[in-house]
Amino acid sequence: MSGVAWAPDSTTRERAQLTRFLRQIGSGSFHDLYAHSVADIPGFTADVLRFLEVQFDKPYDRVLDLSRGIEWPQWCAGAKLNIAKTCLRHDSSRTAVIWEGEEGGVRTLTYGELASQAGRCAAALSRLGLRAGDAVGIHLPMSPEAVVVLLALAHAGLVAVPLFSGYGPAAIESRMRDVNARVLFTCDYFPRRGNRVNARATAEEAAARCPALERVIVLPRGGGLSDFLTDVEPAAPAATGAEDPLIVLYTSGTTGRPKGILHTHCGFPVKSAQDMAFGTDVGRGTRIAWITDIGWMMGPWLIYGASILGGTLCLYDGAPDFPGPDRLWAFCARHRVEVLGISPTLIRAMLLHGDELPGRQDLSSLRIFGSTGEPWNPDPWWWLFERVGRRRVPIINYSGGTEISGGILMGNPLMPVKPCAFAAPCPGIAADVVDDRCRPVRGSVGELVIRAPWIGMARGFLNDPQRYLATYWSRWPGVWAHGDWARIDEDGHWYILGRSDDTLKIGGKRVGPAEVESILVAHDAVAEAAAIAAPHEQKGGSLIAFCVLTAGYEPSDGLASDLANRVAVELGKPLRPDRIVFVPALPKTRNAKVMRRVIRSAYVGEDLGDLSALENPAAIEAILTAAAARAPSA
Repeated sequence: MSGVAWAPDSTTRERAQLTRFLRQIGSGSFHDLYAHSVADIPGFTADVLRFLEVQFDKPYDRVLDLSRGIEWPQWCAGAKLNIAKTCLRHDSSRTAVIWEGEEGGVRTLTYGELASQAGRCAAALSRLGLRAGDAVGIHLPMSPEAVVVLLALAHAGLVAVPLFSGYGPAAIESRMRDVNARVLFTCDYFPRRGNRVNARATAEEAAARCPALERVIVLPRGGGLSDFLTDVEPAAPAATGAEDPLIVLYTSGTTGRPKGILHTHCGFPVKSAQDMAFGTDVGRGTRIAWITDIGWMMGPWLIYGASILGGTLCLYDGAPDFPGPDRLWAFCARHRVEVLGISPTLIRAMLLHGDELPGRQDLSSLRIFGSTGEPWNPDPWWWLFERVGRRRVPIINYSGGTEISGGILMGNPLMPVKPCAFAAPCPGIAADVVDDRCRPVRGSVGELVIRAPWIGMARGFLNDPQRYLATYWSRWPGVWAHGDWARIDEDGHWYILGRSDDTLKIGGKRVGPAEVESILVAHDAVAEAAAIAAPHEQKGGSLIAFCVLTAGYEPSDGLASDLANRVAVELGKPLRPDRIVFVPALPKTRNAKVMRRVIRSAYVGEDLGDLSALENPAAIEAILTAAAARAPSA
């Protein structure tokens, strides 16, 4: 197999949770398991539920009920399930949470303490008059309180609505109104790069414009939930059904209002735990950290998945390079992190601090990197693999989405790793790459689709079922069209090439932005890049590339020409960028995804659409300035 960077040894294979699952079901290899998982989805799902030891109060009648159609499956039909019981069932002395704040404080929670606080928080919410199905917002950083509150809401049968900790009042207001939230949790403040972010003021400004919102619960930084839980005894878990609503996760649309993705007790948490166990090899006691936020799906994914599996959540609440550029690596060394989840954007930022920093810390506990959020470029992938992981730690690439409850594609500890690739689809996901007539294609670019239901699939968009059907199910009958371009190579490895709505069409040729951007960031002068297609009368599309320079380099016509020529050499002269635009930063979401559609809209003068997830609004100004001077610079 060509191009393999890492392959598992016998020790890795033997210790893997996936090996334990293979033995449980009597399967001889991952390939056999995957074939079984998509040929008999109900049987495979039942096997997963047993493996995860999901605690049903009443057994299901059927694993899968498709009486409403493939778009609206019902899982574990007839079952009573409160997923909080499964999350909180572990040995009370086992460490559940290790938290470190940017200011240096460290706190821990055992599973016993977590179960007690979640039960008491559920009782306190009931005392406020909340009832099953009511929505509660969570506007907190990644903290022990966020873990307690998320699990307490499940315990009480309430619907959690996580919000990015850095959201402004308008973004909070729109989401709280959409779900008719009755209560909102926030904190007084949290630090970022040494400055205090006044979360309370933001939340209270939003709450003042939400008539249904009855109370804002403000938790003190580092003070826990003690004031809210005064004189409260733990409540018994609510008697929820497996298909009862659990959580609404918001994603930003290209236009219009954000999409509220609805998930249930037997959906999102089960898929999270399955992917975490099989892909990143988390089991009882495994220490897993993921650099994320409660408002990105990876925050709840981390909490539900690790707690179902009995792992230890290692939470870092702060900027990953503050007060020193090696803060993230020091955090991993200090708490003996085994699984570290990152995004390619984070690694591109960290490598700018120098190759030697990771080597100053003892990172011997690390055994898996998880990566999600966007496609890789080769250079930062190799930097993480060689400079941080010392070629011994595999990078488990993971791609799916909020609507999936996790992954469509994911590596695992039993499969070889190729740079920037995915070893296989996740078990239970009937993934395919197809042409415009939904016929399978291999070795060339096509649309990523799923041909069968899976337990983590969204239960629609909140209050907008038609938009959900139009988004994912309208392209081909009975087939989920995910909106990504993908390719499967001759060895069966998968590659994500970007969102299909980001695809560049230049002179009749189609290319993914990641292909152009990888060539640009391979140049020493370029730290980050984003490629878009602007309208062009003759070619249909004009390739424009936006580049953020590394320290020590200055914009120049010569550098722009050099970069454009490199793309032409690699991809062909017709795909030479018409313009290289140097900018101080790229617009990104709060979970570090580059917002290419915002870049394009700003450059061509279109409506910018929903900007509630935008982390750095100032980045748009440089693009608007560039748009005012359209003469080619490459």
